[in-house]
Amino acid sequence: MKAIQVEKPGQLNIVELEKPVIENGDEVIVKIKNVGICGSDVHIYHGSNPFTSYPRVIGHEVSGIVEQVGEAVTSLAPGDLVALEPITYCGECYACRNGQPNVCDSLEVFGVHRDGGMAEYLKADENNWHKVPGNVSEEAAALMEPMTIGAQATYRGDVREGDTVFVIGAGPTGIACLLQAKQRGAKVFISDFNQNRLDYAKSIGADATIQPDGVHVEEEINRLTNGELANVVIDAVGLPQTFQQAVELASIAGRVVTLGFNEQPSSIPSLLLTKKELKVAGSRLQTHQFPKVIDQVGRGEIDPTQIISQRYSMDQIHDAFELLENNPEAARKIVLTF
Repeated sequence: MKAIQVEKPGQLNIVELEKPVIENGDEVIVKIKNVGICGSDVHIYHGSNPFTSYPRVIGHEVSGIVEQVGEAVTSLAPGDLVALEPITYCGECYACRNGQPNVCDSLEVFGVHRDGGMAEYLKADENNWHKVPGNVSEEAAALMEPMTIGAQATYRGDVREGDTVFVIGAGPTGIACLLQAKQRGAKVFISDFNQNRLDYAKSIGADATIQPDGVHVEEEINRLTNGELANVVIDAVGLPQTFQQAVELASIAGRVVTLGFNEQPSSIPSLLLTKKELKVAGSRLQTHQFPKVIDQVGRGEIDPTQIISQRYSMDQIHDAFELLENNPEAARKIVLTF
């Protein structure tokens, strides 16, 4: 079968690999239909993802049609449209026992720690595949995973009806947070330096957009909230300065959610946390969010395909990466068709 493999940093090729075969009763083989390109795929290409070993078949935003199931599989059958939940975990460590398998001691992610979905076929255990309703497109099924990132972030931030939410960053992750916060009944403001992204965010429901080059962000949040500041701030950028900004712009008794992996420290005095009694939470991947998101999409409450900006075939992977490398501001979400 054909697969898209980063053989080493800076070297991405379409290669021939063995098609997977069923070896255990709970395994499912899926014919891949669509795969979204994520920032983590680009990091692997650059060699800047510390969790990856090479060579690696990338891709974790995956949809496909079930081709073959093991004898113990009961929830899926050949012909089903499925979305990949791309994490595996031990089920025994403290995180797993605490209902947070997304931060398992032995966490592995398809396309990062093990080969992922940018291939003609992918084998994974039954519990990694979620059946998608027939009224949902194959493209939308592939983008369930990024929607779960937004669902996790708003869950970690305890976003409530009537809250004001400020999302820093209007890339795909920020847009997913925007959509999920709106689903929870919040008023959502979003910032980005890219005006095209802000215009798009406005078109899908952002209550206000903020261009940091054009306005003073703190003054604008203060104005929009009548001096209260944002009840929840979601940092979907992950720079030291955006994390600090998130803490500064959170309201009294507010919540801050960070999705970044930046190792550089932020200069945040404890006074800000203590005086406002803020809750600060990290948000990584997702935990038990797939059924909820699939239900949202199936009912038409969220359309993940809204975030797609370009579509390419598998054979055009180099063109897709060239766009991401040379003109990233022109791309929200690229989806590959297999």
